[in-house]
Amino acid sequence: MQKDDCFFLGSITKLFGFKGEVVIFIDSDEPEKYANLDAVFIDVSGKLIPHFIERTDLRNISNQLTVKFQDINNEEQAQHLLGHELYLPLSLLPPLKGDAFYYHEIAGYSVTDQIKGPIGKIIQVLDYPGNPIFEIEFQGKQILIPVKDEFIEKTDRENKIIYLKAPPGLIDIYLDEP
Repeated sequence: MQKDDCFFLGSITKLFGFKGEVVIFIDSDEPEKYANLDAVFIDVSGKLIPHFIERTDLRNISNQLTVKFQDINNEEQAQHLLGHELYLPLSLLPPLKGDAFYYHEIAGYSVTDQIKGPIGKIIQVLDYPGNPIFEIEFQGKQILIPVKDEFIEKTDRENKIIYLKAPPGLIDIYLDEP
């Protein structure tokens, strides 16, 4: 399994107890969807290694899941997993409808602003906590626009275009226009 075929699920943040359990931070608005996983891929030195799960427990603390992996039976074994990132196959993502999109799927989409017209293609979404940003390339220049519902007018999946209504002056900053 390659990272390109997967999505980032979260990371292992700390030990839980002394029998090899760990706490996972789930990077999702709906962590409960991942409360009954059978397996995950753990990034170990750039390679995705499958790890099977014996049990999970959704914690009361936001976006955390306690996990007991098979063959990890003590603190010392679990210690080696701390800080590692977790991935799942893209095929496990539910399809989205309407204007909703997953960040990984819109790379390469064209962007059209209500005022400026076509302003380039999305290179990626910079996923800063609480402030994701479209990174758009236009004629060798980088344009950064926050991913906010009030800026997104429409997502055209068929033609791979996102229509924006950027705040006045924001795009001009990047294009050196008054």
